[in-house]
Amino acid sequence: MSLIEIIFLAAALGIDCLVVSFSQGLIFNSNRLKNSIALALTMGLFQGLMPCLGYVGAGSISGFVEPFSKWIVCIIFLSLGAKFIYEAFQEEKETVCCIGLKCLIGMGIATSIDALAAGVSIKFSGTNIVLSALLIGFMSFIMSLAGFWSGNCFKKFPSKALEVTGGMILIILGIKACL
Repeated sequence: MSLIEIIFLAAALGIDCLVVSFSQGLIFNSNRLKNSIALALTMGLFQGLMPCLGYVGAGSISGFVEPFSKWIVCIIFLSLGAKFIYEAFQEEKETVCCIGLKCLIGMGIATSIDALAAGVSIKFSGTNIVLSALLIGFMSFIMSLAGFWSGNCFKKFPSKALEVTGGMILIILGIKACL
């Protein structure tokens, strides 16, 4: 993957962080600076670490799947993109209203599962994991901060459009990987 593609991947993965942080920004009226930084650090950390775990896990099986790696990358990105778009049209089941350590870790894991799968794709595409993980983590940190503070400013925001956009970016990356 090129640097531009990694940046697009980081932006697509960061959209979950932005949406979750936006909802938290709508909720919290006190300790906003502390909550926004704690949330952004958690999101950035988990989003940066999960691709590394996927990358390392994929390394142990890479010899067996190397001939199919192009198709695996394609399928993973197409699946993630379709998942983002599908979830954009699903009803929200519950709203998380806490920013304690347990809640932060839960949100960090929940928003970074897609980044784990992206780490597998990063491995099979032969892309540098250190640069990718740093960009993904940084982008998630920034998008989380932006989401939190936007939530403080706006009560209605088209998060569905953001999720669909993120899904489309992943689908485009998947199609490009197949070519």
